Amino acid sequence: MTSVPVVQYASRTDVGMRRAANQDSLAVRMCTDFDEWSRCGHLFAVADGMGGHAVGDLASRITVSTLPLAYYKQEATDVETRLRLAIIAANKAINDKSRENREFEGMGTTCSVLSLSEAGAMIGHVGDSRVYRVRRGRIEQLTFDHSLQWEMIRLGRATAENVELYHPRNVITRCLGPDLAV
Repeated sequence: MTSVPVVQYASRTDVGMRRAANQDSLAVRMCTDFDEWSRCGHLFAVADGMGGHAVGDLASRITVSTLPLAYYKQEATDVETRLRLAIIAANKAINDKSRENREFEGMGTTCSVLSLSEAGAMIGHVGDSRVYRVRRGRIEQLTFDHSLQWEMIRLGRATAENVELYHPRNVITRCLGPDLAV
């Protein structure tokens, strides 16, 4: 029988300099057998909440608890479909929770999730929480920020050098939670 590859990983969150509370949540789910490794792979997820102290934290926690459950229970055979459906499930869980209580209205979170399997790596991404690859001493950003500044650069309406002059920072264009569709 073939064994599941051992993966070394580390994680750390930090409140940063702009916030009073840390709204980051993360989840890691390592496969326990080779069949699961072949079908699904290991799963790594990070979410950064938004929408006020308590509700942003709640949205990110809902995301990292929903993603692994939805991902591994999917009947889909391909990782891409599993990731997409898990992200949709997390979005629905946040949206449903926000309708239970007016205090939760508008809560949301960014989400970046990585599946590492026998077939390779696959990323699901919403918002501006980035995924990087570190290989042979090089750091490469693999995701595109869903933010106003990055969208303006992508559309050719600003350059990396002048975007901050015309467009505010930290305005995300996509996230999980506030809308039914993601």
